[in-house]
Amino acid sequence: MKKVIIFLFIVTIVLAIKNSSNADKILIPTDAIRFRIIANSNTIEDQETKMQIKTDLKPIIENILDESNNIEDTRLLINKNTNNIEEIIKKRTTNYQLNYGNNYFPEKTYKNVVYKEGNYESLVITLGDGLGENWWCVLFPPLCLLEAQEEETESINYSFYIKDILDKYL
Repeated sequence: MKKVIIFLFIVTIVLAIKNSSNADKILIPTDAIRFRIIANSNTIEDQETKMQIKTDLKPIIENILDESNNIEDTRLLINKNTNNIEEIIKKRTTNYQLNYGNNYFPEKTYKNVVYKEGNYESLVITLGDGLGENWWCVLFPPLCLLEAQEEETESINYSFYIKDILDKYL
């Protein structure tokens, strides 16, 4: 009996250590829908335009996140809102591309997780030449953090929300 208790104690400690080391990692499932806004360049003006468009799109993105219960809902809502998204972008610039489908993403390391390069289902807005830094999030499962800029996300604690998502989808 003592051996069983000691074994369970050791297993509990190992699992606790493993969970605490993975708590700050964001894992994007393979059946995710990503969202990305790529700035024309890294000039202050182009970066501000990118962030203004992100802010302008916030009500539409929040609506998609709120109304979506599964990946099919998310796909339908993105398609339903494409014209609205374009109208909002046109208020800031006429030089853009909007693409919903499989888009190329370069390899990225984020929160100690390496995401491989490849083509992923995504909604991508490319402003101008698309040579600047991008803002991104995940529409499904709903991991969009609309108030977080990529440069500032290191200080945000995702642990409990991400754990719930991981428990649900993995």
